[in-house]
This record gives sequence, C-alpha cells and structure tokens, in this order.
Amino acid sequence: MTELRAGLIGLGMMGRHHARVLREMPGVDLVAVADEMGDPHAVAGSTPFCRSVDELIAQKIDMAVVAVPTAFHAAVGLQLAEAGIHTLVEKPIANTVAEGELLVAAFESRGLVGAVGHIERYNPALQSMRERINAGDLGEVYQIATRRQGPFPSRIADVGVIKDLGTHDMDSTAWLAQSAYSSVFAQTAHKSGRPHEDLVVVTGRLGNNVVTSHLVNWLSPFKERVTIATGEKGSLIADTITADLSFYENGTVATTWDSIAAFRGVSEGPMIRYALEKREPLRVEHEAFRDAILGIRSDVVTMREGLATLQVAEAAIQSSRTGDVVKL
Repeated sequence: MTELRAGLIGLGMMGRHHARVLREMPGVDLVAVADEMGDPHAVAGSTPFCRSVDELIAQKIDMAVVAVPTAFHAAVGLQLAEAGIHTLVEKPIANTVAEGELLVAAFESRGLVGAVGHIERYNPALQSMRERINAGDLGEVYQIATRRQGPFPSRIADVGVIKDLGTHDMDSTAWLAQSAYSSVFAQTAHKSGRPHEDLVVVTGRLGNNVVTSHLVNWLSPFKERVTIATGEKGSLIADTITADLSFYENGTVATTWDSIAAFRGVSEGPMIRYALEKREPLRVEHEAFRDAILGIRSDVVTMREGLATLQVAEAAIQSSRTGDVVKL
C-alpha cells in the first residue's frame, strides 16, 4: 500500500487520539505534528513538532487531520487546501455556514478529499441500524429520536452544545434516514454561566417526513448516547457508548383482553440484541479517509455533507432565539 505522509494539527484531547490512530494505520506515516499552543499531552514524542501550519506544510505532507478549536477550522483548512493537501477536519466543519461554504469550495475546486469527523457514522451500532433500515426491518420509518447527555466538558469553550454535540445526532439522523432536514424547532437553556447554550431540545422533520427529536445537554451527572428509530415493524435502539443494537419487534398476536389491549397499544413481540463486530469508530473513520485519498472507496463524510449539518445546527440556534420553526 502507498505510504501517505500525514500531519496532525491540534494536540489537545482529540488530537492525542488522532495521533495514536495515525501511528497505527497501515499505509500512513505520521511525519509531523503541530500546535501553536504547545504539546500539553506529550503527543509528539519522537515525531517532529511544528509551531505553525506553514511549518507542517513544509514537511511535504499528503494528508492532514485538523483537531484545533472550531473557530480556527476555516483558516487552517483553507491553508491546507491552497497547499493541495487532503484534509479531515473535526466536526463541525466550521464555526459558521459562511466559513463552511469557503472550505467546501476550496477543496472541491481543487479535486481534494475534504472530510469532516462526524465519527458516529462509523459506530458499529449505527452502521448496523442503517443497514437494517435499508433492508426494511422497520418497514416505514416514523421517527428517529436521540438522547446525548452528560457532565460539562471543560475542554469546550468556543461553541455551545448544539454545534459541539448536537451536530453528531443531526448528521447521523439524516444519514440513517437518507433524507435531509426540512424544518427544525429548538428550545435552549443557559445554566453554566457561559455565553453559549448548554441544553437543547430540537424537534424536526426530514424531507421524507420522518419526525426527529434530539435531547442534548452538558448538565446531566450521567453519560447517555442513545438513538431510537421507530417504524411500522418496531424499534431499533442503539447505545453508541457500548455499540450495542437491539430490536423490539411489533408482535403479530392480537390481544383479545380489551382493557389490556387498550393499555398496551402496539402488540408485544420478541426482542433481540444483535452480536456485532465492534471496531473503534475513530480507526474506521481514518481508514475511510485514507482509502478515499487512494481512490479505493468513497464513504467519508464529505465537507458538503458537513456543511448541511452545520446549516441544521444554525437553524436550531436561530429557532431557539426567535421561537419560530425554521425551514431549511
């Protein structure tokens, strides 16, 4: 396999994980890392350390991973595009839709692979859920609901919970249903003394009429990552922390005891938890990026897809401020 020369920009909490995976990746050689703020987690080791993007580009890299704060995604990404370097940027694609549009244009016009790190697409439970939805296991899909809750992460300071966490579920929901959002309505709360929201409830509708619901916060003392797809044949439930997928099937046996039938609604059926091969999503994401550069496959989350997700996030923020449903 061709050895691709890789560079990493941003050596914070996510950067150290990217460095680990890049070092383990066949066909990839991590030749340099960069962070103008230094190397607080000692990520560099024996790998050459750079203080700027220009220094990193001078290492003649073929590909780069950008794990800097969201506010700097556009500036760093545009430098890399100008240098002709294939780039995977952490989600969200950029701080604003306008910046995201610049990145999309820069990479597409040069024929470069531009990808966004919406890692949940590579979670085994959600990949299996998508396959089963495609196979008709749910029949017509009615709703996709997600819950993403946990304690406040001190590492996030430049965006609120919608762009940092909510974009995970907005992207994966549209991907699972294979349909874009047509409208969103959101309500937020600010409880941690920061300028950005730390709790949001988003409801929406996709172009194929699937109803969506997202509960996201940084205020819960427990961690929860759940996606539920409900359709005419039952519900698929994914826990993306454990990568478990379960199916609760609607039964076919009618309940003749009237009072119980009225209470239970949909008739009961069997439940199964599937046995899945569980590979680390970050490694699978990096493999997809590497293979897209080599022309082997094309299942990265493109920058254009990342831009669409950011548009949904900004629509949710607008809705929370105006109290109106926002059409997309």
